[in-house]
Amino acid sequence: MEKIAKTDEQWREELAPDQYAVLRGQATEPPFTGRYVDMKEPGVYRCAGCGAELFRSDDKFDSRSGWPSFTDPALAEAVELHTDTSHGMVRTEVTCSRCGGHLGHLFDDGPVDKGGMRYCINSCALDLDPQA
Repeated sequence: MEKIAKTDEQWREELAPDQYAVLRGQATEPPFTGRYVDMKEPGVYRCAGCGAELFRSDDKFDSRSGWPSFTDPALAEAVELHTDTSHGMVRTEVTCSRCGGHLGHLFDDGPVDKGGMRYCINSCALDLDPQA
């Protein structure tokens, strides 16, 4: 996957303020506020920063956490995982492999029958492509 590199100024111009805060500033949207928390429409969830295919609706589940949750990325290479030690805890950060945008975090409390992982992703970091 070809990497995308842009200046901070370019990102600020292209992204909505909430998208910029999450994708470029590692912020987290408040729980139960994102447009995709309860979304059940079929399609592909793409990175709001670069359009890369990240997750599929078939892998989305209701985790009751307040954020869209997925059991797997669309392709393993679509996301990168990093250790995040911010906020006094150790977590696994999930970023877009193509543009490096912060998406959310990975937890091991997902459905056991689907591998037990939960990709907890900010709605504003995603765009649903219903045609895909």
